[in-house]
Amino acid sequence: MTVEEHKARASDSISCLVLTVSDTRTEETDKSGKLMIDKLTDEGHKVSEYHIVKDEQSQIRDYMQRGVDDPKIDAVLINGGTGMAKRDVTIEVIEKVLNKEMPGFGEIFRMLSYTEDIGSAAILSRAIAGVSGRTAVFSTPGSSGAVTLAMDRLILPELPHIVGELNKDK
Repeated sequence: MTVEEHKARASDSISCLVLTVSDTRTEETDKSGKLMIDKLTDEGHKVSEYHIVKDEQSQIRDYMQRGVDDPKIDAVLINGGTGMAKRDVTIEVIEKVLNKEMPGFGEIFRMLSYTEDIGSAAILSRAIAGVSGRTAVFSTPGSSGAVTLAMDRLILPELPHIVGELNKDK
């Protein structure tokens, strides 16, 4: 089956949980979370839940697991908490929850970041995607540039395809 045939079988509308990881953002100042939500809804997807959590492993894990365990949530999209600082623990939490990683997501994200956005600072970018159960999980840095790049170039073009693959043998 060709990629086009796979994508043709994909779901039209995806139900998502959007999670912002930050010690300082509020709903009023969460530009990246709002970007994710706007981009998803502009594509016809549904944002079933949206939360802002502190850079605490237990909070990130609990909210992420809530999305993974909810049969109505197809994808969990997380932004923030991916840097090099001691409190940046999002990636470490996600790695423990994934059943399968999509290494190409982080690799291509960093390549695009390098060539189209931030140059050599891309080596500091930690992004990860994968699957936990039947739920797709994507995590991006929290800057609005990183979210825009990941959403426009990687997540939105492939989200229906990935969710369709996760549900094809249901």
